[in-house]
This record gives sequence, structure tokens and C-alpha cells, in this order.
Amino acid sequence: MGTSRKQGSLYTRFSGPLAVVEFGHPASNSLNTELLGRLCDEIATLGNNPGVSAILVQSEGDRAFCAGASFDELLQVSTPEQSTEFFSGFARLINSMRTCPKPIVGRVHGKAVGGGVGLIAACDYVLASEAASIRLSELSIGIAPLVIAPAVKRKVGAEGLASLALSPKEWKSAYWALEKGLYSRVFETRKELDSEAEFFASQLASHPPEALSLMKQSLWEGTAHWKELLPARAAMTGRLALSRTTQETLKKFKDKS
Repeated sequence: MGTSRKQGSLYTRFSGPLAVVEFGHPASNSLNTELLGRLCDEIATLGNNPGVSAILVQSEGDRAFCAGASFDELLQVSTPEQSTEFFSGFARLINSMRTCPKPIVGRVHGKAVGGGVGLIAACDYVLASEAASIRLSELSIGIAPLVIAPAVKRKVGAEGLASLALSPKEWKSAYWALEKGLYSRVFETRKELDSEAEFFASQLASHPPEALSLMKQSLWEGTAHWKELLPARAAMTGRLALSRTTQETLKKFKDKS
């Protein structure tokens, strides 16, 4: 079962030097401004915690891993400033994960859409189940995955990003994501995933912290400019989200749900 809290939930538990962060939202674990901010703050806090050597990020429930941006919140924004601020939440989260000195492992148990794929791409190592198919649906609602594009492209390459972004209604399988490098390992069942994810993350956390930190830095070499790039992309996406076509499309999606 997932959370029933309208603004979403976020919990962290510790298993030795491993921190397990679990987020949830009643709308298929979608991400609103509050939840994005809490995730960003928690990653930063754990990154500064000397007792933590690695982080495992996962979501609640047994269906979707993350449905991406909250449609409810997108329908409420009415100014460029509000819209930009919403998408800036994704920029801040990706940058927080990028600069965190601790390696971040993702456990993906189900489908991921849009910003959820960006969250996955910002992890350093990802374990997923066969049910963890992915889709970048942004073009179908009149926007583009500009904020998350650098993170996704870094993992799956330019061709992989194009295949996802330009076919917004097509689901890519977990094995496609594995072949492209978004996922590190894929398991046949949720039970296998749950068993292996925390075991792997705990083993990772047992290694010397300094070595882990230096390895993390090397993995993200060449991305320092994202500090400016991602906020600029958020402003672009914010403008697109306020278009009449996008707002009407979002309302149609909302009415169907």
C-alpha cells in the first residue's frame, strides 16, 4: 500500500552506514513541489552525514515507481514564475543527487514516467524489476523533457534520449533500459529485486567512505555546468507548460483519472 497523504510522504531509515530513503504520493508516486523539495533536502542532509556511506532511493507501493510531475500542481500554476519554480524542483533534485558525495542506488519496482525517469537517471546504480518500463510523455502534453534530458542522455546516449523523447506514447521495457545503461540490473520478480537491492546497497556502503566519495566524483566529471543549465531548462519548460494547448491537455488527462 502507498501513502494517502495529499502532499506525499518521505521516510528515511538507517541500516548501519546505509540510508534508505522512501518517497510516496497517492497519485502514482508523482512529484509535487513539496515532495521534490523534501527529497532534495534529504539527499543534501544525508550527503553531509558522516555516518552515511551510501543511499538507497525507492518509492512506496506495488504499482508505479513514479508518475513524474504532478498534473494537479501543473494545472494550478498561472504565472511564468510559478511554472518555472515547479520545474526548478526537478533541476534542484537532480543537481542535489549529482553533487551528493555519497553514491546513490535506485530501486525501481514499477513503471516510471517523465520526471521519474529523470530521478532514475540521477542515481549512480539502478536495480529494477521486469515491470519497470519507462516513458517520456512530455511531448504528448505539449512540453519537452528539457530539465531531465542531460541526466537521461548521460545514461542512454543521444539516440536513446531521442527514442524516448520523440515517441512519447511508447513504453520502453526494463530490458531496453538495461541495454541502454539506465538500469544496472533487472530482476524477474519484485521479491528478487527487494532482496537484492538492499543487500547490494549495504555491501556498497561497507566500502571505505573516502574511496566511495572519490569514485562518485569521477562518475559525474564534466557536469559542473548543470548548476546553470538545469535551471535555465526549467524556465524554458515553465513557459511551455503555460500554453493553452498544454493546459487543455492536462485538464483532459485529469478528467479521465
